[in-house]
This record gives sequence, C-alpha cells and structure tokens, in this order.
Amino acid sequence: MEANKRWRDTLKAPLYLLQADIINMKNILQWTLLGALLCNLSAWAVPQQSHVEIRTLIAAFVHEQTLNLPGQVTIMVNEIDRRVSLPACPALEAFLPPGGQLLGNGTVGVRCTADMKKWTLFVPVHIKVSANLLIANSPLQQGHVLRAEDIGNQKSELAQPGILTDPLQAIGKVLKYSVGAGQVLKQDMLRASYVVRQGQTVQIQVERQGLKIHADGQALSNAAEGQTIQVKTSSGQVVSGVVQPDGAVNIRP
Repeated sequence: MEANKRWRDTLKAPLYLLQADIINMKNILQWTLLGALLCNLSAWAVPQQSHVEIRTLIAAFVHEQTLNLPGQVTIMVNEIDRRVSLPACPALEAFLPPGGQLLGNGTVGVRCTADMKKWTLFVPVHIKVSANLLIANSPLQQGHVLRAEDIGNQKSELAQPGILTDPLQAIGKVLKYSVGAGQVLKQDMLRASYVVRQGQTVQIQVERQGLKIHADGQALSNAAEGQTIQVKTSSGQVVSGVVQPDGAVNIRP
C-alpha cells in the first residue's frame, strides 16, 4: 500500500507543475499582447504625412516646371501606396531626380527637410503635352535651307525633347540630312547656316585695353554665327575665336 501511495504521488507532482507552466505561459502571452497593443497605439499617436498633400505638392511643382512647354499640358500624379507611412513634415520639398525629365513617364521626388524627420519619397508621374508639331510638307534633301512653305504642322503628343513647334525655330536653318514628306522636324536635324567657309579669308578682331586690332586670317573649318572656329594667321599661328554675324572672328586675349 505504501508503495502504491508513493507511485500516485509521483504521478501527481508533474501535473501540478504542468498546470503552473500553463498559467505562466498565459501571463506571458497576455503581457506580450498588451505590449504590442501599446506599441501600436504609440505609432498611431504619431501624426502621419498626408498622401494628398504630397501629391498636391508634386502637381504644383510639375506645373511650374512645364510652364514654358508648348501646347496643352496634362499632369497625372500616381496614387501613393496606402501602406507607405511617413511622419508628418512641416517642410516638404519637391525635386527632379538626376537624369529625370518632365515629359512622358517620369518620377518626381519629395523630401522632408525638417530636422529629425528627414525622409525621401519618389512618386511616378505622367506629363502629356499636346501641341502642333512641325513637319516637312514634301521630301527635302540634305543641305536644303528651310523656307516657310517647306513646313507644315500636325497636332500630336510631344513625346520627347527637341521636337520643333515654332516655325521660327526652323526657317533659315539647313537640313543635316534628307527628310521625307510628313516627317516631324527636330532640333538635331538642323544646323545654322554657315557664315564662314573653310579656306575663306576672314577678318580677325582682337580687343585689348580699349584698342581694336584687325588682321586677316584663313578659316580652318566651316562655322555658323556664335560658333568657335580656328583661324590661321599670316604668320602661321593658329588662333581660336567666335564667329560674328558679319563673318569676322573675335579673338579673346
């Protein structure tokens, strides 16, 4: 009988310990949940930056930066993911990332410049510009000097920088290569007419201390007004200068 009693006591002891462990685990779980709840309440108590304010700032920034674009500009700022949570900032600043452009699909950055709250967010945007693009009215050959009658226009979306929209940007310019009828004209297709031709005798102008010195020289290349050109003087010296509207070359001392 004594042996049976000791055996029963041995079986009961682990059961009491197990019950105590269960109670301890419940207490730990309760405290853990309470701590998590308090942390969440603390996070909710921190003012969060309004996504609407960020998008409004971006729209205003893009509008200001695109005022000089021709035609009708439409700005679309993407929605910001609701999961993005940022501390409220009293000093927001919009900026264009390096290499970015405000035409077609792009990205605009917004940063908080306030101390202790600095953060940066990049938001996709789409800028659509509808304008009258310049086109060639007929096939034109390389070297052709554009006249008003050579140029037409076509209503379309301005998809990339450099597309011409004002006839004054093209009239009098020279085609670098041939274009087909209806082809959109771009800045890199044209060059200014040469004022100086290679081998031409040009007048060199040097101004020093209020005195102007003039001499003749030989142009070593073709050049338009405002371009830098090298000129060989009568003594054989090669100097560089800027071509003037009358074909003279102004040498800076």
